[in-house]
Amino acid sequence: MNMSETRQRPLTDWLPTTKKEVELRGWDELDVILFSGDAYVDHPSFGAAVIGRLLEAQGLRVAIVPQPNWRDDLRDFKKLGRPRLFFGVSPGCMDSMVNKYTANKRLRSEDAYTPDGRHDLRPEYPSIVYTTILKRLFPDVPVVLGGIEASLRRLTHYDYWEDRLRPSVLVDSGADLLIYGMGEKPVTELVRRLEATPGTLPHDLPQTAWMVGKTEFQPLDEDLQLFSHEECMADKKKQAQNFRHIEEESNKYEAARICQAVGQRVVVVNPPYPPLTQGELDQSFDLPYTRLPHPKYKGKRIPAYEMIKFSVNLHRGCFGGCAFCTISAHQGKFIVSRSKESILKEVKAITALPDFKGYLSDLGGPSANMYAMHGKDESLCRRCKRPSCIHPKICPNLNNDHRPLLDIYRAVDALPGIKKSFIGSGVRYDLLLHRTGNAEIDNGTACYTHELIARHVSGRLKVAPEHTSDQVLSLMRKPPFEQFYQFKRIFDRLNKELNLRQQLIPYFISSHPGCTEEDMAELAVITKQLDFHLEQVQDFTPTPMTVATETWYTGFHPYTLQPVFSARSPREKLAQRMFFFWYKPEERRAILAELKRIGRNDLIRKLYVK
Repeated sequence: MNMSETRQRPLTDWLPTTKKEVELRGWDELDVILFSGDAYVDHPSFGAAVIGRLLEAQGLRVAIVPQPNWRDDLRDFKKLGRPRLFFGVSPGCMDSMVNKYTANKRLRSEDAYTPDGRHDLRPEYPSIVYTTILKRLFPDVPVVLGGIEASLRRLTHYDYWEDRLRPSVLVDSGADLLIYGMGEKPVTELVRRLEATPGTLPHDLPQTAWMVGKTEFQPLDEDLQLFSHEECMADKKKQAQNFRHIEEESNKYEAARICQAVGQRVVVVNPPYPPLTQGELDQSFDLPYTRLPHPKYKGKRIPAYEMIKFSVNLHRGCFGGCAFCTISAHQGKFIVSRSKESILKEVKAITALPDFKGYLSDLGGPSANMYAMHGKDESLCRRCKRPSCIHPKICPNLNNDHRPLLDIYRAVDALPGIKKSFIGSGVRYDLLLHRTGNAEIDNGTACYTHELIARHVSGRLKVAPEHTSDQVLSLMRKPPFEQFYQFKRIFDRLNKELNLRQQLIPYFISSHPGCTEEDMAELAVITKQLDFHLEQVQDFTPTPMTVATETWYTGFHPYTLQPVFSARSPREKLAQRMFFFWYKPEERRAILAELKRIGRNDLIRKLYVK
């Protein structure tokens, strides 16, 4: 963080975080107080800042309390008093348990969204902890949950860290309303409704979830009734069946209202809003962010901010539908792209930062090369409930034209002060390999691929094959591994022609549902043949609201209800993970023993005999 830039700005350039900062603005009352599990970085990549700035733009007096102390006399929860409209709870940019623990349930070395990476400034399940405290201190003030933790835990879900099914986070937290997905539209309408009828929380607001007693609940004919929480506790197959409906409704343009009984109450999830328009997304990114951490963090490093301070997000949403990923569950599968004008405006703001040296770390998004992609015939998209537009095959209705993105790259690179713009987000090589039969689009894709590799790789290009076994890849909703070979050949050829020494960095996952030790052993052999010493690897971590998690927990694939093997015990998971590191001397003995145990002496020769 560049403190000279912070010192030049008045404290009132940030949303207030203390009583003193509220008084500096001349306010004697706040309309909304947001409690955040993350440090306050006033940047469009940090959810609490986005919602805070959005509410400010509506003329509201808003404050943020970042990472309140929940262990002491609760002064952080009391210091700003009661808001006129509601408390907002945003637990952070990641699910708190994913943020805190590894796949082996060990404490992570740092919390990337906390000053100096400390991991003792955020509780487990802040949605529950913060809300419980606020309801105890201010029982008459509504508490509205938002953010990814609440979004992905809005219905009965499997919690890996407690190894049990948990009910909707509304049950455990006692919150009055939950906003799921990207919150700009629902929070704007919520404020409008509360101003019109003070003290009355609406229950027909799109993209929200709420609870009601069974006796007061009034079902609608078109409701989607899930198996109850108790039925799912008793029968894992019912939980798997529920999840298919939840995912399908999440991926529809026009979804049904979802209802699930929990004890003597019912959780009601209203259908989402349609995707934002480009103008609406631009408005969110064009709010007056300082793009800097709050001055209270002077001299402290916030790792997540350091990663994104010179990056620009071009779009929202992802139509990949990967089985282990939560992006589409939270942001949706429909791509909403920013205008060129909005993107260039943000890049110009970055070039004005005093420590900017001319290099953008990322022009990206959830998937780097989905910018401006959409259905050719939108009426077909409105009827579709497929979780992925590119698996098992790329949809013939998908317009995967890379030329608009290429135009953005060129416009950014032409700006004064820009020396290089890199692509740090993962690239979907299946989109780069796809040929539509339209000469202009296909030539544009080839041109994009060439320019990407020639001009926008910072020494290393990230791609995510995730596995080498086509059976596992199918369960992951990823393309066959042959496509990775195809893309690598293109990458290597262009590097040779351009006289560049760039690396392809592949990401892989072990212990995904359907993956066996034998699959991992074969992955080790294939990656050895490709001359990869893997770095970017992870053990599958079951996270709420993914098809892979539901398969892992229930033992059944939610769409087929067929049994699927998963490595569940710590021993099984570690036995799979070690194959990533076949080249490390300390792993050799265990790998040899495991290969002998599963009767694959042929792989011993391929791995260790020269």
